[in-house]
Amino acid sequence: MPVRTPDPEPAGDEPFGPPPGNMSNPGWLSDIELAEARRRLPMLYVEAVPVRVDGMGVVTEVGMLLRATVLGEITRTIVSGRVRYGEPLRDALFRHLENDLGPMAFPLLPPQPNPFTVAEYFPMPGLGAFHDDRQHAVSMAFVVPVTGTCEPRQDALEVTWMTPQEAASDTVAAEMEGGRGTLVRMALASVGALR
Repeated sequence: MPVRTPDPEPAGDEPFGPPPGNMSNPGWLSDIELAEARRRLPMLYVEAVPVRVDGMGVVTEVGMLLRATVLGEITRTIVSGRVRYGEPLRDALFRHLENDLGPMAFPLLPPQPNPFTVAEYFPMPGLGAFHDDRQHAVSMAFVVPVTGTCEPRQDALEVTWMTPQEAASDTVAAEMEGGRGTLVRMALASVGALR
């Protein structure tokens, strides 16, 4: 079963000026360019564990995305996607949160977000805690509070809100690809949500 980091197609926005030739977004790689880059270079990603917090800033719920794989299997995951050439990390994080959770999610991103960890995905199983059989990927992972209504978009089927203990359970970890169950546990530990 292929393990993949979700890569939604670009929405046609052109944040880096007019497109050259017939490319709709010069900050996005064509399928051929992406395949070639993946064979030669680590790819940079951002990942976000969406959370809801109470008035004291304590995490009360964790948002998990439900997705169908190309093989028709149902898995759980978190917000994830590539950083475009010339795109600030904060902008990439906001773009992927909006793509996966919808425009009314209202993520609370500080001016300079700091990741709770940097995860390294290897194409060969066993080299680390995280695996993506297409590529070597480096991901900056963030815990992001959201305050609005989450309506999944792109390839997400739904957003399920769980308690931190449910999200960190072995059952949920078994439903996640590539070691992301470990990443969710690390996220919750980083904000003191696991006891």
